Amino acid sequence: MTAAVSIAEVSQRYGNATALDRVSLDIEAGEFVVLLGPSGCGKTTLLNLIGGFTEPTAGRVLIGGRDMAGVPPKDRPTTTVFQDYALFPHMTLRDNVGFGLRMRGMDRAKRAAKADAMLALVGLEGRGDRRPHELSGGQRQRVALARALAVEPEVLLLDEPLGALDLKLRRQMQDELKAIQRRVGTTFVHVTHDQEEAMAIADRIVVMNAGRIEDLGPPREVYLHPKTLFTAGFMGEVNRIPVTGGRAPFGPVPVADGMLLIRPEAIGPTGSLHIGLCKVEETAFFGTHVRAHVAPLAAPDLRLVVHLPQSRMVEAGGVLDLGAESHVVLQE
Repeated sequence: MTAAVSIAEVSQRYGNATALDRVSLDIEAGEFVVLLGPSGCGKTTLLNLIGGFTEPTAGRVLIGGRDMAGVPPKDRPTTTVFQDYALFPHMTLRDNVGFGLRMRGMDRAKRAAKADAMLALVGLEGRGDRRPHELSGGQRQRVALARALAVEPEVLLLDEPLGALDLKLRRQMQDELKAIQRRVGTTFVHVTHDQEEAMAIADRIVVMNAGRIEDLGPPREVYLHPKTLFTAGFMGEVNRIPVTGGRAPFGPVPVADGMLLIRPEAIGPTGSLHIGLCKVEETAFFGTHVRAHVAPLAAPDLRLVVHLPQSRMVEAGGVLDLGAESHVVLQE
């Protein structure tokens, strides 16, 4: 089963502090939505409101069309996976996964079978008799996910579940998490501050800042066509170039007044927007690309970050003729 989630004009205040300010968001049934933003932006508060761990100061939370006002977490069609896994060390993996089923009165044989099926779903088939201390961090996270899915929630809430994993394992788990969501079809609402993680797994990204939604949409749209300067900066590196009267510091550009935004990887030897000759100030090899700081000869005080192909041999002091394949103009 799966359900839609509707957040309607929700605000959350703690004394004089505002954690959420009139937030509205509709999540479709079966959608994988990621709440993304810096610490203190309100993303975890919003997740807690959906899960019933706190009640909103104003507004409504609906799951499957049902108003959740006054409904405690145990009675909501949701479960939550936390960063710390919260597994019972004295229990086997099978008993950990079946714990929620036990609380719901399912008999031992049925919950053992369901637990084994859930462990197989997350790639831990045949390991039901093991204990949590025998597993790696990634495997423990899979057990926590299996336990959450075992009770067949309509909405699964994930509070930075991959934050404690190293980079390689985190990327592996991102792929597995997305594949599992596709198989079970449950609505996933996932909180993270990691932009790459959000883009790797989300159907839609909700960018939050200071208790409000700054932007939302598919990862490609949010990254390439941000609606605000905050989103543009938070979603990765971006060059900010002021434009006044159709002129940038390096020369005329076919855009109106505003802030010209160019991603480093959009800059290269060709492009519809001509930047011109640039002096290379420093370079660093990043494996997938060469990251360079350059200064246009026509605007030596302007610094641009450029991502060049890994095969491109550039050294400090060299001169490159550069352009941009894509850009966005926003108002400050």
